Amino acid sequence: MELHLLGWTLILAVVQILLPAMWRNRETGVEYNAGPRDKEGPPMGKVTGRLFRAQRNLFETLPLFIAAVLIVHITHQEGAMTLWGCWLYLLARIVYVPLYALGIPWVRSLVYMVSMFGLLLLLLAVVF
Repeated sequence: MELHLLGWTLILAVVQILLPAMWRNRETGVEYNAGPRDKEGPPMGKVTGRLFRAQRNLFETLPLFIAAVLIVHITHQEGAMTLWGCWLYLLARIVYVPLYALGIPWVRSLVYMVSMFGLLLLLLAVVF
């Protein structure tokens, strides 16, 4: 199940690549993005910037999550703690995107901490 949740997390990563690109297309037009972009485009809008930052935030912890899930799987450490860790990480990362896009502070940070707690559960299962 942990590998399935990793797969869904990777789908989330693809979505988070596409979201800011789609918002940027709305700002610059498809012609600009399809071209060589030799000139700077118009300034990035608030939501587009937030989506790019949310993407970057996911990509900071995603390698750790991938490694932890693979180590758990290879060492046959799957259990309740790793399952909870995967679910917490994935669900929190999903909730994080709209919170960041809408500019909702504090709750977004709390949701981020939930994802980090999920990652911590995986890492603890690997270590102990």
